[in-house]
Order: sequence, then structure tokens, then C-alpha cells
Amino acid sequence: MIYLQLFLSFLQIGAFSFGGGYAAMPLIQNQVVDLHHWLSLSEFTDLVTISQMTPGPIAVNSATFVGIKIAGIPGAIVATLGCILPACIIVTIIAWLYLKYRNMKSLQVVLSTLRPAVVSLIATAGLTIIISAIFGELGISINTIKIQMVVIFGICMFLLMKWKMNPIFVMVLAGILNVIQYFVVGNLL
Repeated sequence: MIYLQLFLSFLQIGAFSFGGGYAAMPLIQNQVVDLHHWLSLSEFTDLVTISQMTPGPIAVNSATFVGIKIAGIPGAIVATLGCILPACIIVTIIAWLYLKYRNMKSLQVVLSTLRPAVVSLIATAGLTIIISAIFGELGISINTIKIQMVVIFGICMFLLMKWKMNPIFVMVLAGILNVIQYFVVGNLL
């Protein structure tokens, strides 16, 4: 019975969490904390932290975590399958429709219209992260510029654009540079 509950709970989360991981958080909290009482609110906060630290979507990481806590490895498998099944079905249907109708002029017009919107969404997210990294939470001001972050950002951009380095290597290097600047520059301030 617990396997069915896990599957159905995460099936609902997977089916209705449009908008990404943060949009799924209230759904996950409702199912896991409020309805089934599988986690306390404190454990749910830990779940969010763990889901952010591990690769993959928040909902899938949450399903795996809750499944293991409630019913071990089989529970993790069932909950994760419930979470990803709706997306697999929806993407399969969309792919089939696209392959069938990809040459339609009206579909091409719609897709070409959506491209600038998608680019703007990605750019907005990127700018938000840049502003947060360089200026912090206090907002944009000359007084809040983190010079070390500007230097690390510049080095990363140079390595990615000029030398076409592997992004994973650049991310690791950025982390190392940040740790070094913390111990060298952080102790001077």
C-alpha cells in the first residue's frame, strides 16, 4: 500500500509541477508534509537543501529521498518513477506531434515566434544570477560590488569564450578561485 501511495503522490507532483523545481515545492510540501506526514517541516527544509546540492531536478531528487526514507530502495524507485512518468508521456506525445507536423508552415511560425521568448527567459535568469553574485542581496550599488566575483566572472568568461574550455572544469576552477580568495582576501578585510 505504501508503494502505491508513494507512486500516486509523486505522480501528481510530476503531472502538475509546471514551471520547474521551485513551482513544484508547494506541491511536494503538500503531499509529503501536510497530507501523508512522511516528513516534518524541518525534514522538508533539509530535503530542499539536499535536492539543491545534488544534480538533477528538485522533484526527482525529492521523490528519491522521500522514497528511501519511507520504503527503502524499492520506495525510491517507485516514487521516482511516479515523478518522471508524466513528463515522459508528455514529451513523447509532443515529440510525436512535432515529427508528424514539423513541416507545417504555421508550426514553424509559432516556433520561430517562441525562440526570442525562450532566449529572454534564459537571459533574465542569467542576469539575475550575475547581479546576485556581483552585488549580493543588498541590490545594485557601487558600494556593494564584490570585486573578487567580478574578477572570477571575467576569468570564467575568458576561459569559456576564448579557449572554449569544458564548462565543468571552469566551474570547478571558479570554486577553487573563490575558496582561495576567501582565505587570502577575506582575511585581509
